[in-house]
Amino acid sequence: MAEQSKPRKSVFPVGGMTCAACVARVEQALSSVPGVLSANVNLASEKATVEYVEGAKLADLRRAVKEAG
Repeated sequence: MAEQSKPRKSVFPVGGMTCAACVARVEQALSSVPGVLSANVNLASEKATVEYVEGAKLADLRRAVKEAG
């Protein structure tokens, strides 16, 4: 039986958010990236914590945040 890889977790800065709607939009954008298991964005600390499986690309996460506005 093949060993399942453990989910990975990354925390990165997300600036420019001004309200809860911004947080929701960024979380939704991150969650839509293939391989993402969960996304939590904190308005006060301006950080996103993303849990993902191996194969998800950090560049795709950054692009999703940028495109979310």
